[in-house]
Amino acid sequence: MSRTLSTSSRATALVAGLALGALALTGCAGTTGAQSGQSMAAGAMSEDHDHDHMSGEAHDHEHEGELHGSDRFVLTHEGGIKVLDGSTLEEKADFPTSGFLRLNPFGDNEHVLVTTEKGFQVLSTGAGGGKAALTDLVFPADKAGHVVPHAGNTTLFADGTGEITIVPTDALGHDADETPTALPKVETVKSEAPHHGVAVKLSDGSLVRTIGTSEKRTGALVQDASGKEIARNEECPGVHGEGAVKGEAVVIGCENGVLVLKGGAFTKLASPDAAYGRVGNAYVTENSPIAVTDYKDDKDAEGYLLHRVGIVDTTANTFEVVDLPKGVEYTWRGIRRDHDGNAWILATDGKLHKLDLTQKKVTDSIDVIGAWQGPDKWQNAHPALTISEDVAWVTEPAKKTVHRVDLASGDVTSKAVGVAPNEVAFAKHTHKH
Repeated sequence: MSRTLSTSSRATALVAGLALGALALTGCAGTTGAQSGQSMAAGAMSEDHDHDHMSGEAHDHEHEGELHGSDRFVLTHEGGIKVLDGSTLEEKADFPTSGFLRLNPFGDNEHVLVTTEKGFQVLSTGAGGGKAALTDLVFPADKAGHVVPHAGNTTLFADGTGEITIVPTDALGHDADETPTALPKVETVKSEAPHHGVAVKLSDGSLVRTIGTSEKRTGALVQDASGKEIARNEECPGVHGEGAVKGEAVVIGCENGVLVLKGGAFTKLASPDAAYGRVGNAYVTENSPIAVTDYKDDKDAEGYLLHRVGIVDTTANTFEVVDLPKGVEYTWRGIRRDHDGNAWILATDGKLHKLDLTQKKVTDSIDVIGAWQGPDKWQNAHPALTISEDVAWVTEPAKKTVHRVDLASGDVTSKAVGVAPNEVAFAKHTHKH
């Protein structure tokens, strides 16, 4: 594997005059500082996918003196899982595995859940300290799906049964050495029917969960800590994913808009495109009441590239859709939020575009990778983005390279990793208290 490390300073180019016009104003897999881990991007091993979500002996690259932990960037590839130091991009561990793998941040800044045929397998990254390890711990799940960390609990959804598993987010320990050898105690909730769904437990103990069957998904409901239903809304065809924003408002995607849950009640915000305006993923931060969403306006469009973005203001209860500049297209893997709440879009032109949510326009762009085309199948490796505070990590499968981007300066550090990265996850180093 190549060990060549190159660093370049690439000027941040101001993209002037690219105002993203508001098309309409109407009356949602994680993980990284300002960006919530519950973007709708983490997903399932089921047939319905447009999102951002095994044992193997590790080829370990830890060195003495490095066991105190560091930021960790995790990627899957055709032959397994690699764990990199988030700052230097040096390889920390390589776990040979087989099959298509998905990654889901657990929400504790240490562990990542790997979606397998048996369920959710626990990967200790070493971000908090200790040696990275792909453990034997597996939360059983038939067609393991979405993972949502929020308010001290991490909620797992099994599409094959509709069963919801709720795990305390601190149950797996702060570092790799604290990872238990047996599964912790969990709470389980049954859905009415199996479906490709999602759930999130709120700080008051209530549970928000989707409604549907294997053939049709219709909406969402919320039940209190005792299990009593508080509210439901079934005006959300094709319901997919969720994201919790500031004030614990929950945004849920529909094929014709979004549901917003606040104060125990749902509000439906319709898409500006009456025939079809699908939201499948929400990119959120708990420091902002605004959710950014993907947006698909053509039901029959082939491929996975999108050219419009949704902005949901949960304070004003508005859903606005804006056009991106010509030539700027993205997939569900290509939107994340920084510590200021701005949205960054990894586009097919190879640039990171900063979407200022106040101005609702692209205000800066950073050259990072070469131009690329959308995947033929959603499982195929294509560029992915994750952000922690003011740093982004971008994969470039065509060149088997990972790039670390300082969003403030535009500096890009590149590292060849010897494989084509596919799924990605991030775990931020934190000190134990």
